Amino acid sequence: MTDNTAKTTEQTTAATAAPVTVRVPAKVNVQLAVGAARPDGFHDLANVFLAVGLYDEVTATPADTLRITAEGHDVDQIPLDRTNLAARAAELLAARHGIEPNVHLHITKDIPVAGGMAGGSADAAAALLACDTLWSTGASRDELLAICAELGSDVPFSLVGGAALGRGRGELLTPLAVGGAFHWVFAVADGGLSTPAVYGEFDRLTAGTDVPEPEAAPELLAALKSGDATALAATLANDLQAAALSLRPSLTATLEAGTVAGALAALVSGSGPTTAFLVKDAEAAKEVAAALLASGTCRQVRVAEAPAVGARVL
Repeated sequence: MTDNTAKTTEQTTAATAAPVTVRVPAKVNVQLAVGAARPDGFHDLANVFLAVGLYDEVTATPADTLRITAEGHDVDQIPLDRTNLAARAAELLAARHGIEPNVHLHITKDIPVAGGMAGGSADAAAALLACDTLWSTGASRDELLAICAELGSDVPFSLVGGAALGRGRGELLTPLAVGGAFHWVFAVADGGLSTPAVYGEFDRLTAGTDVPEPEAAPELLAALKSGDATALAATLANDLQAAALSLRPSLTATLEAGTVAGALAALVSGSGPTTAFLVKDAEAAKEVAAALLASGTCRQVRVAEAPAVGARVL
């Protein structure tokens, strides 16, 4: 059989394959230590990721061309063309295996959009795994992670899930042990915050200062490993928080409302504008969520446990 015949056979098989759905979690950064800007414009990070139980789903179905559709929360804010990271994931995988990226990717969104919880990155990881399964490319885990890193700094963790320390731009992952469940409340703000804009504001605020090399805090890693929510609360940190609050001062009121309501700790999630509240248990989560809604300082609230597994075929 010639190579062309083999490829034609493979694509015919793919065109009749059953749809594949992948579920993928959101993330919260329990520590985001940011170094000074590098010559390439990126920043070295010590990024402690924790996957949380808010999920998007991506369904890959055979199609005559690459197409993106979406439903769910705030889908009017995401691109439905080839600039969508999910579409780019399909294109990169197809290019590596010499096939056309003919697939319909349907995204069901439940992760806040542009909220600092890696929703777009999660969709990219889910699309990559869904297409790998649909097309039977047989890509290794290392190959999938390499494509994830090419797509963006948070995409590899969306594939892996659980808890991990991200170095470099955040894409170089070391799995971390977690000793129990952590309960979170997330307050979703109106509108989004541009990640590049927040990093730009970080650079402005730290200009002329000696920005230390980013390192994960040993006490935070120990708190994760022990499953001690009170100890973890004492060590949560986000070097981008000051920049996010500078660009969106109204988030201060949200952080205060959750703290007054009994959260163990509060911080901006990643580059924001979603704010994250660590609480002691499920009952406390309900109380803090209700208080945040009543405060009028946020658009909606979400309750979730962590850690959650990474991208998985359903």
